[in-house]
Amino acid sequence: MKSNSLPNILVIMADDHAQWASHCYGNSELRTPSMDFLAESGLLLQNAHTPCPVCSPARACFFTGRLPSQHGIQDFLASTEDFNHGWMEGETTLPMLLQENGYQTGFVGKWHCTTSSTEPQPGFDSWVSYDYDEKAGWRNQYRHEGPTYFSDQGEGELVPGFQTRYYNRQAVGFLRERDRSQPFFLFVGPTDTHFPFEGHPKRLAEHYRQARFWDIPEDEKSHLKPSSHISPFKDTPEEALAQYYSAVGMLDDQIGVLLDELNGQGDLDNTLIVYTADHGHMNGHHGHYGKGNATMPQNFYEESIRVPCLMRWPEKFPSKQQPSMPFDHCDLFQTILDAAQVKVPSDLKKKINSPGQSLLPYLKNRETGWRTYQFCEYGNARMISSSKFKLVRRYAPHSDTYPDEFFDLSSDPRETVNLIKEPIWQEEIRRMGDLLEEHFSRYEDPVRSAKTILTQPPCNSSELWRKT
Repeated sequence: MKSNSLPNILVIMADDHAQWASHCYGNSELRTPSMDFLAESGLLLQNAHTPCPVCSPARACFFTGRLPSQHGIQDFLASTEDFNHGWMEGETTLPMLLQENGYQTGFVGKWHCTTSSTEPQPGFDSWVSYDYDEKAGWRNQYRHEGPTYFSDQGEGELVPGFQTRYYNRQAVGFLRERDRSQPFFLFVGPTDTHFPFEGHPKRLAEHYRQARFWDIPEDEKSHLKPSSHISPFKDTPEEALAQYYSAVGMLDDQIGVLLDELNGQGDLDNTLIVYTADHGHMNGHHGHYGKGNATMPQNFYEESIRVPCLMRWPEKFPSKQQPSMPFDHCDLFQTILDAAQVKVPSDLKKKINSPGQSLLPYLKNRETGWRTYQFCEYGNARMISSSKFKLVRRYAPHSDTYPDEFFDLSSDPRETVNLIKEPIWQEEIRRMGDLLEEHFSRYEDPVRSAKTILTQPPCNSSELWRKT
């Protein structure tokens, strides 16, 4: 099916960009005019979450519309053949469905849903990602300033300079060279906000070295221990924060380049534009640095699971709206399919069994309803949360070592007091626990379930659930 009435679709998914680290979500020191523009002229999802607070599972959730206990990627994938277990084989992905329905599809940036990003993945007409560098290893894809090894349609290329600018040049090339008789789907995945916290433009770093970082709580402590004793800093924590803020600024610059290109082509208003991140990040919050795997055992702190999600499409989305219901990557999968008018056959829909829900009917009529709770999982732990409470359940082999967690978010938003054993909360804990079990039993594949994690192939050599 080819139709000029269908929207173009641009998805920009950053790496490790936490919701708290953008001006439109309330950060008082960051300057993010491009993100602000998307928020002002479209939707800002207040309660956008990741289904899993680490990269590979979260990205796979977006591309498949499925949970880790469905697609089977439980942790970040190490970039070696030792951990190549056929990840994503048998999955029907968003670009496959769009391509089959008349979309020209392009990929630029971080993939990380398989052990290698070198070879183009099914569903994409064009492919630019990372090539493997034996000397740099996994760090090749996080060199914010080159030289970096890239893969252009499977062909290796060594490129100097800032990698996000290289990716944006490739993205702009796709937008200019595409077949304009077809709508396009373009995914752009920059890695600026990922560790290491260095190598960002000096003009930005100098500016943010003057920041006070007022929006990061000071002297916080956590009941969870760091998962590593290795310092995440090359320099000082203050320099690391200046670099992280600079990375956000760099992201915003490059979002602006893509918006300007669409504007110049006359396609800005007929393109569904999404800016989000795979998961969040802690930068001293709770005394930790990192995401879900920053602690032992894994955490579901708000900073780890909350992501920015800005969506602009003037034809369907009202401007300056900030919906407050929970929303995640599985919902984004369904929303994009709905916007593209993709009708998934009933047998395939049953096979995918996505827990996601399209945003379009809800925006048209709020009485269509939406879920009250957000669900997340990471390895052998799962979470259910509402605006008031959060419950974390841990499964073998950690269930006997680390306690479950229950927080009253209304009175303890910093998650400092675990109420899991308090008698007054036992009825609420039981009720939310039942909802958690009911949700995952409806969707999980028993072979890939969090409850059978130790029988599944490892994603890397440092999975937290294989440690005590």
